[in-house]
This record gives sequence, structure tokens and C-alpha cells, in this order.
Amino acid sequence: MNTLSDQQLIHLYLDGDVEALTNLVHRYKDKIYTSIYLLVKDKYLAEDIFQDAFIRVIDTINGGRYTDEGKFLPWAMRIAHNLCVDHFRKVKRSPSIKTSDDRDIFEVINFSEAGADEKMMQGQSHERVRKLLEMLPEDQREVIVMRHYADLSFKEIAKLTNCSINTALGRMRYGLINLRKMMTEKQIAL
Repeated sequence: MNTLSDQQLIHLYLDGDVEALTNLVHRYKDKIYTSIYLLVKDKYLAEDIFQDAFIRVIDTINGGRYTDEGKFLPWAMRIAHNLCVDHFRKVKRSPSIKTSDDRDIFEVINFSEAGADEKMMQGQSHERVRKLLEMLPEDQREVIVMRHYADLSFKEIAKLTNCSINTALGRMRYGLINLRKMMTEKQIAL
């Protein structure tokens, strides 16, 4: 099944082969989850949004509303991105608990302990990148996440973010410039 196209897997699923859908989910789960995680910055929230995204994907396919254009990943990414936007809209309307230095209380409290092996070299490098990404303006961070972690084209990114391709390219360029500048200022090596 790994050699089948996304379209073929969807057709097999619609014909009753549940394994085809499982294969499709596994094909893109890392890209979609990572892009969600880098937008929401919370492991458990990212898992919830990821599950919601695939529930919507399955409902749309089952309802016959999926148009088979051979662009499954951008379509699934758009659903995940919209769910992230919806989450932030809800959060804006709800009050947050702030510490005395104006940080969200849930950013300060760490509820889970990672294993020692997770904290080693690769984890440290990923954490540095995440922290640097968090310091970027949202529009720049969003384009970098979609391009590098979700592997979307600039045309797809422009469509998802409702901007021109040139704007998406510019945001990417300035985001990378800002990342390099922060790495130099903070003397960070990956």
C-alpha cells in the first residue's frame, strides 16, 4: 500500500478498505502533527487538534464532500491550520491566569517530566529551534512551520494564509533572517 497514491488510498477506503485510510494517516501524521505543535506549542493540545483534524478529514471523505484533486496533504493541512486558528479565537475570549511577570500560568508550570534520554542532544537542538521560532512574529513563524515541517509549497502556503505568493516568500525570508540574527545574538549553535 505504500506505493499507492493518496487518491488510490482514498478510493480503496471508500470501497471499504479501512487499512487504506490507516496507511494515509500514517503517511502524513508526522508532518501534520509537527506543524500543529509548532503553532500551538503544547503537546497535548497538538494531539487533540491532530485527532480533530483527522476526524474532520474522515467525516468529509465519508460524506462524499472530498474533491479528489490529488492534493490531500495541503487539504488536510488547511483543516489542521483552521482548527488551530479556531483554538486561538476561543482562547482570546477566555480569561487567562497570569503570573506577576505577565506569563501564562500554564507556561510556567510543567505537568510532565520527560525522560533523561529525551533531554539529550536532539531534544536540546529541537527545543532551541522551537524557542527561536516562538520569538518570531506569528506570520513569519507560520510560514516557516508550513514550509519546513509540513513541506508545503509557497503557493499552498499563500492559499492557506490568504496572502500572495510574494508575501509568503517575504515572510519566509524575513523569518529566516530574524532566526539567524537571534542565533548570532544569543550565540546559539544547533
